Amino acid sequence: MIDNKQVKEILFGLGADLCGIASIDRFHDAPKGYHPTDVLPTCKSIISFGCRFPIATLHCNSPVPYTKVRNSITSKIDAMALDFCIEMEKHQVACIPIPTNESQWDENTKRWRSIISQKHAAQAAGLGTIGRHSLLLTPEFGSMVWLGAVLCEQELECDELKDPICDNCNACVNICPLNALEHSELNQQACWEYAFGEDNTIQSWVISCHKCRDICPYHLGTENSLTKK
Repeated sequence: MIDNKQVKEILFGLGADLCGIASIDRFHDAPKGYHPTDVLPTCKSIISFGCRFPIATLHCNSPVPYTKVRNSITSKIDAMALDFCIEMEKHQVACIPIPTNESQWDENTKRWRSIISQKHAAQAAGLGTIGRHSLLLTPEFGSMVWLGAVLCEQELECDELKDPICDNCNACVNICPLNALEHSELNQQACWEYAFGEDNTIQSWVISCHKCRDICPYHLGTENSLTKK
């Protein structure tokens, strides 16, 4: 049987910068219809992994580099998750990949959701903790990490949960041009409609706002060497 260490070695070999594992019992509060066993009834473990996102994209006057990197890294992570599932079958373990950037409408909560929340899976797997801005913060990379996840039929050893990094300074709340963080739950629709869409000047689809990410004092984490310059 494959173990926690071997799982991580496979994902690191595929290009992951972070990897953690959560047991199914850490998802007891998942929304109805979005629990791992709602997707894969035989799921016993959730494997979360992340790839670092280049920080200089936050410093650009043009939205194009950030947008291009985000789109490219999404495809990269989806490919990594697929390759990992194929590799796991060689060890007689069945897994399924969770799409990195696909959402469906949840009529119960009136929100768009991934079939399994990537950031909640990452938190449950000990990669980091969710901040006031609703983004995952990791010690190594802050919020500058993109996430992937795989549901696994084998029971694996869990990783320890991380202590919170966010200190609720409310910098993200105050800088949001839409007050989308005014309440404890992000006003998702307002955020998406403002930040994502066609730029009429350059006639291209771009991500035009990431102010909450920029302003966070921990957006590079607490252990990133770039924060120590």
